[in-house]
Amino acid sequence: MKIRKLPKDKLDLFTSVVQQFGEVHAPVAQGQDFAFKRLNRWSEARLDYTRTILPLKKYFLPPRETLFRYTQGEGYVPVREGLNQRIVLFGVHACDIYALNVLDLVFAGKYPDPYYQARRKSILIIGIDCLPADHCFCRSMRDDFADRGFDLFFYDIGTYYLTFIGTSRGDDMVNAAGSLFEAVSSGDVEEYKLRSAAKRGSFKIDVDIRDLPEIFELQYKSTIWESFGEKCLSCGACSMVCPTCYCFDMQDNVELGSQSGSRVRNWDSCVFSSHALVGGGENFRKTRASRVKYRFYHKQRGFVAEYGRPSCVGCGRCISACPVGIDIVAAIVQLQGVQHASA
Repeated sequence: MKIRKLPKDKLDLFTSVVQQFGEVHAPVAQGQDFAFKRLNRWSEARLDYTRTILPLKKYFLPPRETLFRYTQGEGYVPVREGLNQRIVLFGVHACDIYALNVLDLVFAGKYPDPYYQARRKSILIIGIDCLPADHCFCRSMRDDFADRGFDLFFYDIGTYYLTFIGTSRGDDMVNAAGSLFEAVSSGDVEEYKLRSAAKRGSFKIDVDIRDLPEIFELQYKSTIWESFGEKCLSCGACSMVCPTCYCFDMQDNVELGSQSGSRVRNWDSCVFSSHALVGGGENFRKTRASRVKYRFYHKQRGFVAEYGRPSCVGCGRCISACPVGIDIVAAIVQLQGVQHASA
């Protein structure tokens, strides 16, 4: 991996170069919150943001998308509009990059999804380091440092950004910027190590996940799940804001009076009462407690068994979004039988 550095006062010049590679989207302020959006001008970007309301999965797995249309004469015709749109996501945090790596395991693995894959190839990722905000526990999930899944990654080292080049596309952007980037000195390396150590010490939440899958297995029949079920509203907010929740529903929309229609994919949630409802009216997860338990189990137990790591990246969005205060960290600590998560 190549490493260069970019003077902070030349960042705006670099962004003008980046526009050659795609439409630039970055975090912008939305009242007290933040969201990734297309920039009208660079001054709108807020690289000091905490977390965005919705994660980046909205670019790769849209909340609602038409997969194909069908007619009697033409048969099934895939919808490809927008799949090859060139976008540069500028200012992505490490935990959200790891979330995309998790989605890659699902949608680019054993059963590849061509829609997801096309967008993944068309969208460039420029990451930026951050300091932990309230509810962040990405260090516990080993997601506070990105080692792959990005084209470029910027680390603040004072008057410069130390720039890790992760792909050939990232190298192309650096080369296109010409003399804007400089060689790294030994002083830059020391500054990076000091700031990295300071970041490690700034996390307020620490969760031990070494035997967490086994704890979940042992606690499968625990009464703890009933207490969560009593609080849960089955609103699905946790799933909507989660960067790695990928459940979806399919709908066939038939045009009245014709033999044409379309198949549409929508975001779904395992905490919805309809999620495990099947033909004949049978519901395999009738209770809210069973649905909350399944969601936690999938992230911390089932995904580990299938892919070797949890699907949770510790971004804290679900904690912030839950209207009744269900806290995944508090739930883990309660299941482990310890009193608190220590700093």
